Parts: sequence; structure tokens; C-alpha cells
Amino acid sequence: MDWSGFPDVAAIGLLICAFASVSRHSHTPVSGFWLTGWLLILLHFVAALFWNLPGVWGELSFILLSASLAGAGILYMHASIPYRNSPSSHWMLGSLLTANTLYITAMCFAPDGHWTLTVTAALLGLCPLAVMLASVRRVNHPLRWVIAVLYGALSIFLLIFQNRPGNGSDLAWNAVMFTVYLGCCIFACYAFGRATAGAFVTIAGFFSWATVFVAAPLMNAYEPLVHVDREAWNLPKYVVAVGMMLLLLEDQLEHNKHLALHDVLTGLPNRRLFQDRMTSAIERSRRSGAEMALLVMDLDGFKQVNDTKGHHVGDLVLQRVAKLFAERARRSDTLSRTGGDEFSLILEEPVSRANAEFVAESLRQMLKEPLDLEGQKVRIGASIGIAIFPEDATDAESLCIAADLNMYDVKNRSRKANQYAQPAKRKSSPARESAIKETLRLSQPSIDPCNES
Repeated sequence: MDWSGFPDVAAIGLLICAFASVSRHSHTPVSGFWLTGWLLILLHFVAALFWNLPGVWGELSFILLSASLAGAGILYMHASIPYRNSPSSHWMLGSLLTANTLYITAMCFAPDGHWTLTVTAALLGLCPLAVMLASVRRVNHPLRWVIAVLYGALSIFLLIFQNRPGNGSDLAWNAVMFTVYLGCCIFACYAFGRATAGAFVTIAGFFSWATVFVAAPLMNAYEPLVHVDREAWNLPKYVVAVGMMLLLLEDQLEHNKHLALHDVLTGLPNRRLFQDRMTSAIERSRRSGAEMALLVMDLDGFKQVNDTKGHHVGDLVLQRVAKLFAERARRSDTLSRTGGDEFSLILEEPVSRANAEFVAESLRQMLKEPLDLEGQKVRIGASIGIAIFPEDATDAESLCIAADLNMYDVKNRSRKANQYAQPAKRKSSPARESAIKETLRLSQPSIDPCNES
């Protein structure tokens, strides 16, 4: 038993505990695959303690340490693909794990030149190619071609060099591991091609990890007197682990930032982001001299849905309405949930009152038919108020007030007929804006139009 490798086992064990703690709070789906991969790396180090035992136990330990090392890299590649939940991806994962394990087993038990080595080496190239060709109509992604090319090249290399006298088996083993971790580097570049510390450290770590399987045999062949400690060859593993944890932390920070600016239920911008977007839109309109519009939409009959069918159905209504409204909005517009059952839509240039009225009518028509929610028919409508900058108001607060007053006017005139306000065209003035604010203060003392109702 090689006790010199025990510090590596302890270090990887502690690293896995830290990684598990970080991934437990992560909203990234890849964290589970990464954690499983690091458990396989731990198994690799444990098996390395016994690989120098004589006889069959040493051979089994070698198979275990090699298969777990290759399996970890294959899982890292699988975690980086965007289509990993497709059935063909599961077939690809299974074929790679099986082909690599079969070849490693054949290396251990089959003598040089035996037909088993030839067959298993050919399978390394044929299995991923067969899966790719069988599913190319459903999934035709560049990463599939990367896998096919890498393992095709590996298969050809093994068929040429695996029976080389002296160091053929060493070349074959290092070629397998180099292919796996070079694939990890390529897949990480595709999945995390962003200018962050986590992405850079992870990609550099995988590249260094792959380079180890080239540098080590070259040094043994041409500089046999130069001794490099085992810890130096294992350093890229720790670099990759640190990079992955940084990626998880970066994703968690991005997720928290998204939650701070978006509504949890609908995923739309919340009131805070809405106010920032509206201020920016007004400034852009003021500089360009163009008009912009604000639509405030309050759902009619929503309270009755909550009272009669429960809050769960009410939440489904809000999600469905948000999806319908988002399909109508342009990319340049901002749709936001600004209250319990209130949505706001900022229409930026080019826009006019006629455009805004057309959009409002199309939104209202979307709710004309009952919503089918989990087998229940729910009928709701919308009262929509419109305010135009700079015709109705010249600042964000006054624009909110004008749109909200128009919406309440529509709701009060007819709660059954969902229609939008059509205010007469009139020039904005400081006196008019003061009158609007005073009217709101007297008639709706408890409502802030830009806050939740």
C-alpha cells in the first residue's frame, strides 16, 4: 500500500466538503455533475493507494483509478453541454463511460497485440460516432462533432501506437486521459466563455490538466533525471476545483442580482427596475424629442379569483398574463409587474398615442377568452390607462400619476367592459401636473401609483 498518496486523499476530501457546501446553495444545474466528478476523483486517489499491490488486486486497483479518472472528465464534459437532458446525450454519456472502461480493462488484462485491444480501441471512436449519427436530426450541435473528432483521432492513435514495444501501453493510457481532459477544456471554453475569474481559472486548469498527460511522458523519455513531485502533477486538479467554486459563486451572485431586480413569481422586472427603466426612457425621449408611452394595466376580477379559487390559481393567472403580455411587447419595451395585480408597460420610440392605444387594445383582447389553468376556466379582464410623454407629463412621477388616474377612470366607468383610457390631447404644463398630483392626494390618499396597490 502506497501511504505517500494519503495526503492527496485527505486534501481532495476536504476540497469536496468545501465544494459541496458551495454547490448546496447554487442554482446552477451543473453543480451536481461536478460534485459527482469530484467524488470519482477521490475514488481515483483512494485506488492509487493500492495499485502497486501484486497480482489481480493491483490490476483491479489500476482499472478503478483509471476508470474513475476518465469518468470524472466525461462527467465534466457532460455538465457543460446545453442539451444534456436529451435522450441522445444520455446515450452519449453511457457510450463514452462504457468504451473508456472497456479499453482500460483490456489494457490491464489483454497482452500486447491481442484482438481485444484492437476492438476496444476501435469502439472508442465508433461508439460516439454512432450515437452522433443516430441523433443528428434531433441534435446537431458543434460539441457533438468535437466529441466525434476527438475520439476518432484517439482511436486512430491507439491502433497505431498501443502495441509499440516498451512504452506502447503508457502512450495509450496517457492518450486516453489527454483526450478526456482536452475535451473538458474545449467544452468549458464553450460553456463558460465569459470574462470572469472563475471561467479563466477553470479553463486554464483543464488545459494544464490535459497537458500533464503529454508533459509527463515526454520528461520521462527525454529528461529521465529530472524529478517532479507528484503534487506538482496534481496541482491542475486543485486549480480546476477552485475555478468551479468561483463559477458557482459568480452564478449565485448573478442570481441574487436578478432576484433583486425581478419579480419572483413572473420573472418580470420589478418596481425598482421599472422605475430605473422609465427614468432612462424619459431621458432618451427628451434628448431625441420623440414621444414615449406608459401603459398601466390592472386586472379586473382578479380578487374574485383569489377569493373563490385560491391563491395558487391566482399565481397561475399572474404567470399566464405575464407570459401573454410579454409576447406582445417588443424587445425595446419594458414590461413590469408593479403591484399585486398591476402591470406596467413602457413603450419607447417610435411611438404615438395611436400606437399606444393599439397596443392597449391588443393586450385587452388577449384576455377576452377565458384562461385554461390546470383544467379550470378563469375569466379576467384588464383596465388600461395610457399616459404620453411629454404630452401628459414631463417627469416619471407625473407620468405614473397620469397613467394611473386614467386607469382608475376606466375601471370606475365600467368594471365589466375592459377598455382603455383615451384622454384628450392637451399640452403638459407645471400647473396641470400640480393639479394631477393634488387630485390623486385627495381622491386616492392611500395609493402611490408607482408602488404596489
